[in-house]
This record gives sequence, structure tokens and C-alpha cells, in this order.
Amino acid sequence: MELIQFGNTKLKVSKIGLGLAALGRPGYINLGHSDDLKSNYDVTAMQFNTLQILDTAYAQGVRYFDAARSYGKAELFLSEWMKSKDKEERFTAGSKWGYTYTADWAVEAEKHEVKEHSIEVLNRQWKESKALLGERLNIYQIHSATIESGVLENIDVLKKLWELRTLGMVIGLTLSGDNQTETLQKALTVKSGDDFLFQSVQVTWNILERSTTDVLMSASQSGIGIIIKEALANGRLTSRNNEAAFFNKKQQLQVISKKYNAGIDAISIAYILRQPWVSTVLSGATTQEQLESNLKALKVELNESELNIINSMVEPPKKYWKTRSELAWN
Repeated sequence: MELIQFGNTKLKVSKIGLGLAALGRPGYINLGHSDDLKSNYDVTAMQFNTLQILDTAYAQGVRYFDAARSYGKAELFLSEWMKSKDKEERFTAGSKWGYTYTADWAVEAEKHEVKEHSIEVLNRQWKESKALLGERLNIYQIHSATIESGVLENIDVLKKLWELRTLGMVIGLTLSGDNQTETLQKALTVKSGDDFLFQSVQVTWNILERSTTDVLMSASQSGIGIIIKEALANGRLTSRNNEAAFFNKKQQLQVISKKYNAGIDAISIAYILRQPWVSTVLSGATTQEQLESNLKALKVELNESELNIINSMVEPPKKYWKTRSELAWN
């Protein structure tokens, strides 16, 4: 798989990366997540599954792996897998701070994660992530930064992030919600001279949600590495989506997918890979079958007619995020 320079940094990432949000904890909001795990939430079984998928991903050329403190045991699973790799084997790992996992390994919980963008959480979670991932940790991100949280104006937090950047860490932020554009615009005002604090942004961008396109193009031109998450809209851009409102779009995507002998998921990822400002697209696969299906996107070359069809499928941001907020943890 082709490796891409990550913005203006010294890092290189694969065109498709692997996100561990659905692998490191029993509960998640992807459609059919429970079925993917066969309702087997034993820690040993989930770790075995994760290690197998990491092996498959690596064998297929995946060289970016994305975790977070709030993804249950994702960092632990990733760290165990890394022990099998020689130091000479190059890949990039990223993690995030700002959410604390609180579900206690349960599928149903009052709260699955608690958000707090304080200096105390940053200091604690930085030590936790660094202890597990060590020198393999290359990208460190604020988890779901928002203007409302005040994190982009927290002097203590920003000072600590500048310190980590000076030590060689690539500092980033992830975005969520219908104000992703405004948050990124605010983040790009955090500078020292000509240097942006944030060298990386991870954003939800897919066939249905494209509200950040202009600001991402601008950020990319400024040397920011762009990571795309939720490429499949938490399963809504797969054959599992049986919503009546998606029926016509699903039929159109299936016609295209049959031409390429691939699934709707591969078409959805291939569409993102066509965007010249994208550095890497995360697969959120929970099974090896899903991962292999996602990777077929690399062989899909959408033509102008197909791109025009897909372009018409965009949703208003508020509608998209309202639907996402109603997805059930399973």
C-alpha cells in the first residue's frame, strides 16, 4: 500500500489506517457491533480478535494505527501487538486524550465515557498512553475538541502541548459534531510565529457529511495532516443500513459496487481516497472480513458519472449529527 507523507511532518502513513474504537471495548455505536463480536465480550477473546486484525492489516500494508484512552483496552491491545514487531519495522501510532472510559467493560452503561479537557486529565492520560505505546506513539490528539469545552483557550493545556511538540510529538485534534468547521478554524489560530500548534486533524468526513471540505482543503495546503474517521458513518454506509431514508442511496451504491466486485463500504472509502487533501482514511473494522472488504477501496477507480451520483447523497450537517446521536450502543 502506498505511503503518504503526513502533512509537513516527518511521518509517513498508509492511505488506509486502522482505528481501534470498535476493537478495544465491548460497546460501541457501529451498526451490528454486537453481531461482529458474536456477543463474546471476554477480554481474552477480544484481545485475540484485535491482534489478528492488526496482523492482517499490517500484512496488507496498513501503517497507521489509531487509539484513545477512552477506547477501553485499545491501547493495551495495541501495545501487546507492537511487542511482536522489530524496532526497524516502521509504522505510525496515534492516540488521544480528553475522554475517560467509564463503562467498566459493559455494553450498556449510564455513561460510556466522560469528557474533560483539563490540564489534569492531559497530564494523567499522557503518562498512561506513553507508558503503553512508548516510542511508537507519534501523533497525540485532543479527543473531540470543541469551542465550547474551552480547550483551545486553556493556557495550561496549550503550554503542555507546545512542550510535547518541541519534544518531537506531532500534536493534533479530533473533531465531532456539526461545528467541526468552526472548531478547526479556531484551532488554526493557535500559532507561534509561523508554526501551527496542531499539525494533524482527525475529522468525520464521508459521503453523507462533507461540511468541512473547504477548511480541510485549506488546512492541507498549510501542511496539516488530515485523518478521516467514521468513513462509513458508523455503519450507515454499509449494507446493514435498512433505514427507509437510505433506500434509494443504498440502491445506487449497490449498482456501483457490483461493477467493482466490492461492497458499499469499499465504494464509500474509495470516494474519500479521491480527495487530494486526505492523508489517511481509518477503517473501523471489527472483523477480518470487514477489514478485507474495506481494503478493496484501493482498487476502486470511480469515474466522473459515479462521482456525480455520490456527490448528490450529502446530508445537512444537523440532520447527519442528529441521526448519529440516536445510534444505540451495542
